[in-house]
Amino acid sequence: MKKAALMVGAAMLSFALVQNANAQATATQTVSLAVNSVYKISTSGNPGALTITTGTAGTNALTSVSDNTTTYSITQNVAGTVKLTAYLNSALTAGYKLEMNLASTKGTSAGTVDVSNATSGSAVDVVTAIGLGADAAQAIAYTFSADASAGTLASTNKTVTLTLTN
Repeated sequence: MKKAALMVGAAMLSFALVQNANAQATATQTVSLAVNSVYKISTSGNPGALTITTGTAGTNALTSVSDNTTTYSITQNVAGTVKLTAYLNSALTAGYKLEMNLASTKGTSAGTVDVSNATSGSAVDVVTAIGLGADAAQAIAYTFSADASAGTLASTNKTVTLTLTN
């Protein structure tokens, strides 16, 4: 009898534990999510000095110099497309020309663009139709040229501003 009572007690305890294991408690939370417009651009640094040192006898155009050691990277998540513009802090004097060419895998490069007279009020498009996403480590090529008739130009710094805009 004791044995039967012990078995019945063990069965009841077992049933109680199984019932307790099946009990549940829940809680809920509401998470608010948003993604704002993101426009980010960076460059890898500054190009080397562009110094013209030679020309061809009998021609006014001196031998141009180039630099393609820098890159730019962008990230944008705006619906549709955006563009990249460029301008100088001040225009170059007549007879001197600065051109740039920006590569792109997410947009359409304008090819070689003359930025010599592009200022903040007259920025020029250098890459258009840039789609959503990122474009990393894209090449920037600069070419500086001058006419002999423009004379010498003491070393001067120009700030090139690249702007990502819609």
